Amino acid sequence: MQTLIPHIYVSNAAGAIDFYKAAFGAKENSRNMAPDGKRIMHADLEILGSTLMLNDDFPEMCGGKSQTPEAFGGSPVILNLVVDNANDVFAKATAAGATVTMPLADMFWGDRYGHLRDPYGHTWAIIQHLQQKSREEIEAAMKQTFKM
Repeated sequence: MQTLIPHIYVSNAAGAIDFYKAAFGAKENSRNMAPDGKRIMHADLEILGSTLMLNDDFPEMCGGKSQTPEAFGGSPVILNLVVDNANDVFAKATAAGATVTMPLADMFWGDRYGHLRDPYGHTWAIIQHLQQKSREEIEAAMKQTFKM
């Protein structure tokens, strides 16, 4: 088992599961319904060999406060997804309903990198490793990129 597993709140867990399946090829390992029979209390997905846990919002369990990104005006957390073909993943995710917030580009540190926001307010960084660069190469490229 992984030693760090993200667990996210979403406003519609069933819809999010469908989105993650369509966008990232997620496999649903488990889904546990709440006693109300309407909300998902806990779901376990596998995305490219990693686990993502999620659940519907339960404000009544959190002092009456929603815990979704929409309630906070967004999320300060970025979920990083390392893939073999960033262009394909971007295309599939946007076709499934993701919004591009940072277009894919080849970055000075050697990765193809961009951000998507899923329909539930979570930001995903899509990362494709292109080349290994030394610390010195990265620092020189950063200075050139930012004209430092």
